[in-house]
Amino acid sequence: MKIKILVLSALVLSGCGTVRDSALNPFNWFGRSKSEPVATVQEDVNPLIPRRRDSIFRSEGEAAYGGGLIGEVSALLVERRPGGAIIRATGVADRQGPFELRLVKVDEESDATTLTYDLRAYQQPGATGTARSRTVTTAIWLTDNELAGIRTIRVKGARNQRSTRR
Repeated sequence: MKIKILVLSALVLSGCGTVRDSALNPFNWFGRSKSEPVATVQEDVNPLIPRRRDSIFRSEGEAAYGGGLIGEVSALLVERRPGGAIIRATGVADRQGPFELRLVKVDEESDATTLTYDLRAYQQPGATGTARSRTVTTAIWLTDNELAGIRTIRVKGARNQRSTRR
């Protein structure tokens, strides 16, 4: 009787390794992110020329977010939670003091299977400092409905992009 229990428990425990690496394990739904180079684009916007302002007589609605791309995306994590997932991106800015950091969806590069975001922040001219002092992190919440059919999530910076796949 003891030998039967021992053999049965050995068989059950040997099957645990296959569940760990299978697609049934929710911790394996998105793999580790990887870094890829990005083509640089020159913007022809002069920050010294003021844009039109809203007034009592004229309103253009909600203004678009005007933050610039963060220099380099250093980490991308998709953390599964009940009802959806948290997309957390960490980047290293070109200068110290970036603020109002956001992940901005790029509709032109997103489709039914891919979500693409720009990692953007407002940055003021100033000291460069160490990489640790320029490191920033932001996150967004996506529901299971928003993630339905998504196979790749990509976050872009000025000099690289990181992507993770299911």
